[in-house]
Amino acid sequence: MAMFRVCTYNVNSIRSRRELLFMWLERSQVDVICLQETKVEERAFPFPDFEKIGYHCYVKGQRTYNGVAICSKLPLQDVFKDTSMDILDKESRIIGGRLGDIWLINVYFPHGDLRGTPKFTYKLAFYQQFYQFLAENFSPEDKIILLGDMNVALEDIDVYDPVLLRDTIGTMEEERSALRKILEWGFVDTFRYLYPNKVQFTWWDYIGGAVWKDQGMRIDYILVTKPLLPSVRDVYVDMWARKRRSPKPSDHAPVVCLLEL
Repeated sequence: MAMFRVCTYNVNSIRSRRELLFMWLERSQVDVICLQETKVEERAFPFPDFEKIGYHCYVKGQRTYNGVAICSKLPLQDVFKDTSMDILDKESRIIGGRLGDIWLINVYFPHGDLRGTPKFTYKLAFYQQFYQFLAENFSPEDKIILLGDMNVALEDIDVYDPVLLRDTIGTMEEERSALRKILEWGFVDTFRYLYPNKVQFTWWDYIGGAVWKDQGMRIDYILVTKPLLPSVRDVYVDMWARKRRSPKPSDHAPVVCLLEL
């Protein structure tokens, strides 16, 4: 048995966060890091920097927006960057692959917008089609780690002020229901499984010193199917990477899950 460390981290531009990211990787020694909002095309991704420290990287990118990557100390098999589903493949938001008998699926779910807007509709359609993708290609009996920025605070405990933020982006009932449907398919929220009453956020606005006041939301998740649940040992948010004044951090913090495999 060995400890396996997997991380999800919305870097909010890998170019802007390059120095901080590699400082954090040196500290954390994670086995797999799944990145969202890389905001670069594949050819501009810093493959050599990752290779120097022992990571194999798989990337789906685009200019300026979105972009996802999986960087692993062991090579992945059966890597997929396209799902053959129109809404899911419209932007660079999904990448996955297999590590032994474990599937890793890294997703940057849409941010959405106010109810009734095109971005709101797109977000819900993306969730619905992702559910369909899971149902058609996987089973809840498979060992799957689904992780990423899901842009939904699932419960009131996942926001700093549930009254102030009620029915805002990320807390609307339609969004929460969409994420619950993914969980009901066969996933468990590892953080809430281990810490049912803990208040911990993963995103804080840059404005108004929100991170120092801990005025945030928990919108980044590491979910596992039930066959992997007995292996989960810990889940934590690494505040070191967020509470930086220089280099400037992402507005998200890395979330790390430890599994004994």
